Amino acid sequence: MGVYARAPLAFERGEGVRLYTTEGEEYLDCMAGIAVTALGHSHPKLVQAVKDQAEKLWHTSNIFRIPNQEKLAGMLTDATFADVVFFTNSGAEAIECAIKTARKHHWANGNPERIDIIGFDGSFHGRTIAAIFAANNPSYVEGFGPPPPGFVGAKFGDLEGLKALVGPTTAAILLEPVQGEGGARSWTEAQLREIRQLCDETGTLLIYDEIQCGLGRTGKLFAYEWAEGGADPDIMAVAKALGGGFPVGACLATINAAKGMGPGSHGSTYGGNPLAMAVGVASFEELVKPELLAHVREVAGYFTQQLSGLKDRYPDVVLDIRGKGLLIGVKLATPNREFMQHARDQHLLIAGGGDNCVRLLPPLVLTIEEASEAMQKLEKACEAARAKAQAAA
Repeated sequence: MGVYARAPLAFERGEGVRLYTTEGEEYLDCMAGIAVTALGHSHPKLVQAVKDQAEKLWHTSNIFRIPNQEKLAGMLTDATFADVVFFTNSGAEAIECAIKTARKHHWANGNPERIDIIGFDGSFHGRTIAAIFAANNPSYVEGFGPPPPGFVGAKFGDLEGLKALVGPTTAAILLEPVQGEGGARSWTEAQLREIRQLCDETGTLLIYDEIQCGLGRTGKLFAYEWAEGGADPDIMAVAKALGGGFPVGACLATINAAKGMGPGSHGSTYGGNPLAMAVGVASFEELVKPELLAHVREVAGYFTQQLSGLKDRYPDVVLDIRGKGLLIGVKLATPNREFMQHARDQHLLIAGGGDNCVRLLPPLVLTIEEASEAMQKLEKACEAARAKAQAAA
């Protein structure tokens, strides 16, 4: 189907932070498959995990125990607020599980009327019917029928408005601690703590979508950890980096939040299959390492400094720098799609984003030297954007 506006590039192999086209041209990858290949391309540990497991067992279904599923679930719960995990194949599926978990929690508590999920403008939670209406981005919901009941829209950053929306039918508040596609906007730690308090006071569950901003992307294992224990969620969706490029997602929850999710209440044919779990274990073992998270903070600090200088030199091109860690948003004065092409002309890959932003989402293993190379290419892209704007004027 013609649903993708594809760039005219085809890659046949990757190594670390480099991608190579079918013609042999090299590109510096600061997209990482949209924050997926967090450990870079062809990471030897992940490659070996796939090879080893592929020779043994791919799929059995969740009718049977899957030892590596239990192992990865234990690793995730040991590292987070959560007590239980449900494995999926994607972030959208993890969001679906989170919504079902929240509603079933209230049903199990004798409050079946509590079905409303409050989401925020600028959000992106996936492409299922529930996920698109939870985010309510007009361009994603158009043509897909009337809104299903139980989804309420709130304004990003407006806590007073949020408080007015929470009522007797509210099941959960759903948010990305750092928005990805919405233009790399971050909730402050104080705001997250205030939302957590609101949920506690009203019996509302708090769901975080850390599909893009989680698993080391912000310099901590999960973005909510920056609030230092004062804003833990009840439920959280993760995916993307969890499989390092292999489809793996997960919905994490506390025992209390998941109280309604008994046998038969949810399921997945492929979710948590032996092949995916082998890769997930190998990936998570690397992502959780303190030295990797420290490296992310160092490289992010370098980018922050350098991008500030770029903004000063090109105020007619760069309007704002946003985001957290290595989820970086650059708001532009020129069309972001044109700027992405200027970057590709320099053999640099960057992602688009809402509010006329582009995003830098490099592999977390990007070195300072490679970050410097990326900045040089961004500088040339800014020069090209300025020259095009001046020629048009």
